[in-house]
Amino acid sequence: QVQLVESGGGLGQFGGSLRLSCEASGSGIRAYDMGWYRRAPGKEREVVASISRRGRTDYVDSVKGRFSMSRDNAKNTVFLQMNSLKPEDTRVYYCNAKGPVVGQDYWGQGTQVTVSS
Repeated sequence: QVQLVESGGGLGQFGGSLRLSCEASGSGIRAYDMGWYRRAPGKEREVVASISRRGRTDYVDSVKGRFSMSRDNAKNTVFLQMNSLKPEDTRVYYCNAKGPVVGQDYWGQGTQVTVSS
């Protein structure tokens, strides 16, 4: 069982930066593929970025070149550095951990990011 707690959300400025953190407890994240998702009100949750257990990263096209995901397995924490923020980045952001065993799929409670224009 993995518990995930996101932090770092809040109000950002257009063109500014925010850094989200997701700290895991209950189990180390070394064996987990980690992801950041986001959802706007009334919309489906979408993947923003992911980092595999080997450190490979992928990003949705809308954030490529602006967002960067990283992981620190020793601290059981993943990060999402968000630069060049846009108003359309305003969403609730969720951290996800997927383990190698079926059913190992965990979510954080989400953190609100609001970007003012």
